[in-house]
Amino acid sequence: MQKASEGSGERQRVLTGIGEAWRLASQSVDRLDARLLVEYVADCTHADLIAHPERALSAVQFDRLVALVRRRAAGEPLAYLLGSAEFYGRRFLVSPAVLIPRPDTERLVDLAIERMEFLPRPRIVDLGTGSGVVAVTLKCLCPKALITAVELSLSALEVARLNAGRHAAAVRFLAGDWYSPLAVECFDLIVANPPYVAEGDPHLLQDGLPFEPQTALTDAVAGGDGLACIRVIVGGAARHLYRDGWLLVEHGYNQAAAVRKLLHQEGFAEVASWHDLSGIERVSGGRWR
Repeated sequence: MQKASEGSGERQRVLTGIGEAWRLASQSVDRLDARLLVEYVADCTHADLIAHPERALSAVQFDRLVALVRRRAAGEPLAYLLGSAEFYGRRFLVSPAVLIPRPDTERLVDLAIERMEFLPRPRIVDLGTGSGVVAVTLKCLCPKALITAVELSLSALEVARLNAGRHAAAVRFLAGDWYSPLAVECFDLIVANPPYVAEGDPHLLQDGLPFEPQTALTDAVAGGDGLACIRVIVGGAARHLYRDGWLLVEHGYNQAAAVRKLLHQEGFAEVASWHDLSGIERVSGGRWR
């Protein structure tokens, strides 16, 4: 994408229509990504883009688009460029301080709702809430629930609070590491999507993951198997669950058997794993007895 043309001895700005900007951007990045970037910069809808392709971008807008296209072409995730991502039909703010929500995590929400929807006022805690998408979505879907969200990163916690405000979700946020800020509190449900990628996993170099916070992707044990955080969560759950309360944990594509083993060792009943949208065992959990 060219930023300007020369004319009469001085730089003359060429105003570019949004339709032409879409075409130019599509030469460098995926056509859908290009379209979304144009709509974001021009503050227009897809319908506007189709109906009024001649609508001009200002010089500032065009320069901004050029910069964003270059960043996307270099592999930076689209969600960080747009500042938001969709989860469970709602749009959430994201930044490089938090992981980008994945559709597979919606399975964690579905399973949580199945277990809590018939309780009059369930108490739920979301450990390692990140951007807050799970906690906020649960509050939106189960308004009577008392939701607590725990997060170690203060930067991530700020994003989560903004998302709660954006969706008018009354969620209590606590700063700390897993169970540490909860004292002796107990809950009907514990949900968690912790870091579970093993150090050195080649997936960490793909699909924009180098741009995402590595501490939210990998466990803290050098050379570990990706289960360090899950061991802490499963091992501490009994002290924070009411009888018949549930623990649900999202994990890696090849970790279901190991997580079920941990749950059995800690004395959980009804231990099971559930598949994500791709047919992979993505969430495991059990009932405390």
